Amino acid sequence: MNTQPVDSPAVRRPFPLSRRSFLRGLGAGIALPTLASMPGAPAGSGPVRAAARATTAAGTPLRSVFVFFPNGAIPSEWWPADGSAATPSGLSRTLEPLEPVRRHVQLVAGLDNLAANPGPDGAGDHARGNGTFLTCVRLRKSSTDLRAGTSIDQLIAGQVGSLTRLPSLELTCDHIRKSSGCDSGYSCAYQFNISWRNATTPMTAENNPRLVFERLFGAGSPGERAANRRRRQQEQRSVLDFVLEDARALQRRLDARDREKLDQYLTGLREVEERITRAERFPDVRDPGVDTPAGIPGTHGEHIQLMNDLLVLALQTDTTRVATLQLSYDGSNRSFSEIGIAEGHHDLTHHQNRPDWIRKVAEIDRWYVAQFAQLLQKLEAVQEVDGHTLLHNSMVTYGSGNADGNRHTHSNLPVLLAGGGGGTLTPGRTVHHGSRPLANLYLSLADRMGLAGLERFGDSTGRLPDI
Repeated sequence: MNTQPVDSPAVRRPFPLSRRSFLRGLGAGIALPTLASMPGAPAGSGPVRAAARATTAAGTPLRSVFVFFPNGAIPSEWWPADGSAATPSGLSRTLEPLEPVRRHVQLVAGLDNLAANPGPDGAGDHARGNGTFLTCVRLRKSSTDLRAGTSIDQLIAGQVGSLTRLPSLELTCDHIRKSSGCDSGYSCAYQFNISWRNATTPMTAENNPRLVFERLFGAGSPGERAANRRRRQQEQRSVLDFVLEDARALQRRLDARDREKLDQYLTGLREVEERITRAERFPDVRDPGVDTPAGIPGTHGEHIQLMNDLLVLALQTDTTRVATLQLSYDGSNRSFSEIGIAEGHHDLTHHQNRPDWIRKVAEIDRWYVAQFAQLLQKLEAVQEVDGHTLLHNSMVTYGSGNADGNRHTHSNLPVLLAGGGGGTLTPGRTVHHGSRPLANLYLSLADRMGLAGLERFGDSTGRLPDI
């Protein structure tokens, strides 16, 4: 594949933010806070602790993004036709939409997630594939008693999150998020979340583009958002101070059991206080000067593309450097009328080798790859102050928790790694890693984000030797 330097800025066009007119022009309306004179630091924030972490060799912020797609893929349609370990040309049909950005993508073969295997727990491969995708830790099979693990994105956010206004950003394109039990006795929390703060607490993802936009830029009409955000922060702090003072006075009059409950409550309040303090530390993001999105678009494709746009904005403005995007939950039975498929996705994956069903699943796989390719193109269209692109300075993992959806396997997962990692990755190829834990990839990415002291993650056995 072609591995020449990025295109000249002179021929680069602004990325199209959305098919919907209310977001057009957003990219031109936002100034990047990363200045050449202060590489890696939020403008106006003063000295930043450990600013060398999560930056490229040139000092530009390095970003880490994880994109999840549901129900695995048809293996024979995903992998290159010749099955070679290094295929510099000839994408498979499923991956063909990546052609415009192929030199920025490597196909990572031979990664397994054994934590998602049934073992003694029996059925529930969708919940396990989903819930372990970024944790690589076996789940406790229960609808109420959660036990997972801290996900790799949150470990990274714990290291570099202090450098940005939002430590991390969690997005989803699922309209409905169920509660209690879902897949064969597993909690729905496993199936609807890929990001986990700790073993018992998922990072609930936002599915409404309007709320994401307001979190990034503030509520209200153009020109009012910065003032509204500051007013809301002041109100939150006033209420918080009152509640904390009242709770501390109450704490002295409680027995041990109630003090423990109150302490858990206070821990949550302190986290809110920390978020407010963080927001006050950073300067206002420039108001994009356009109307806020109306909400969730009418089609799945429009929803994904709008979330892609907002994700790019969050990274471009250095509002966050760590993000997850769940295109849909594993086990999703969504139909795809936009490509002429009326049957449910999950139903079709249990094709029992029927050629027409296999063809339809492969078309859905290809459609999801096309959505991902558009995200990469948008990242590639953003020029950074170091002369490279936002895609060059990012590491974007795309994959699923299942390999073959028909058999519910979790070995040789369909995984892509896009971006240049600021020059630390070698894209534009296929690399076969034999049979290694998926967690090894995450350890390798964590190293590049400044977590070199992380000895183990999940069921890791070491780093990948070549990415």
